[in-house]
Amino acid sequence: MPDVAIIGAGMAGLAAASRLASRGISVTIFEPAKQLGGRARGIAYKDVMLDNGQHIMLGAYRETLALLEQVGVDTSQAFLRLPLQLHMQDIQNKQLISLQACSWLPAPLHILVGFLFAQGFSFSSKLAAVHLMVWAQLHRFQLAQDMPLSDFLAQRKQTQQLIASLWEPLCLAALNTPISEASAQIFLNVLRDSFARKKSDSDLLLPRTDLNTLLAQPLADSMARQGARIVRQAVKNVEPSASGFNVDTDTQTYSFSHVILACGPHQLKHIVLPDSIASALPSFEYQPITTLYLQFDEHLQLPRPMTGLLNSVSQWVLDRGRIYGQKGLLAVVISADKTTSDLPNDTLAVKVLSELQQAFPDLGSPIWHKVITEKFATFACTPALARPAADTPVKNLLITGDFVENGYPATIEGAVRNGINVANLVIST
Repeated sequence: MPDVAIIGAGMAGLAAASRLASRGISVTIFEPAKQLGGRARGIAYKDVMLDNGQHIMLGAYRETLALLEQVGVDTSQAFLRLPLQLHMQDIQNKQLISLQACSWLPAPLHILVGFLFAQGFSFSSKLAAVHLMVWAQLHRFQLAQDMPLSDFLAQRKQTQQLIASLWEPLCLAALNTPISEASAQIFLNVLRDSFARKKSDSDLLLPRTDLNTLLAQPLADSMARQGARIVRQAVKNVEPSASGFNVDTDTQTYSFSHVILACGPHQLKHIVLPDSIASALPSFEYQPITTLYLQFDEHLQLPRPMTGLLNSVSQWVLDRGRIYGQKGLLAVVISADKTTSDLPNDTLAVKVLSELQQAFPDLGSPIWHKVITEKFATFACTPALARPAADTPVKNLLITGDFVENGYPATIEGAVRNGINVANLVIST
């Protein structure tokens, strides 16, 4: 029976550990951080539980939802599930642009008809969107050759209004990469999984609680009941041995038959690894995500749980009072904007507040604000990006994480998929 070390307790590591523990396999997770979950974790601030980044999930996150159900999370209660509805407030032109799926039609007709009845789009934009989706369906969402998404959209004759008001916001939300640099193929993969299979796949899933309570803690509790252990130390060295591997921390050496490296390439650089592994690790470019929390009077409520903003630094604003019960608390998400992520926190807060007040004139002034920026939130999801496989040249030394090849961007679902996949590789040995 394998004895497995998992280095890193982000979502990929937790998914792998949960899968292995459920099969009765001995698992030890090494994680020096105070909280599990990696980039999907909760943060306590002013007696309020925030998240290190406001996450928006989809009904298409099948592996994530199945994993949570397996460890006892009632996903029907854990998420606010909204049939696809994108409401974009153009603060410059004072216009609301809305797209809603047609509730009485199956996929993909629900989204095609939704385009035709969308509010705020020109007729030519509506037709262009339908044409793109039909073309993608006919071509099975596959390109002969990957390219920047902006080039693909130009080829498919998408209007500037449609690009700015729909495709670019979706690209930033899904790939966290500027549209001029983002992989068109990965974007098509997301459209396929979200819009072309089951109608519920396109549902928005908004967590009703912080990510610790939703994700990390249920997984950790389940694994503990199944005998998994967590070592709260950083790994310094992984070295092959006669029986498998020695894993060194500052205080102890552990022995295992298998090792799963479940942290990002930029973190793996701090661990001494076999030369064949260290030299093969790709060097990714990373994109930030900034989340700005603003606490207003508890009586504040926005018209909708989630609103997109156009012609602004702010991209999405979520009313955590309507979603989490945290009355008067708004979360503003800014993806793939390195200029904004480098601004002083107070400067950014003033800029975002000005945009919010243009979109919602009765907003007032916040009581406090908190800026959280993940500089290494995701890898830049660029065309034909070389991503590693889970297997490595060293037998029983495996890699997982959202950056491992799976045709998906750096999301919770991508991490969970890869975590389960690498666990299955161990189980099959």
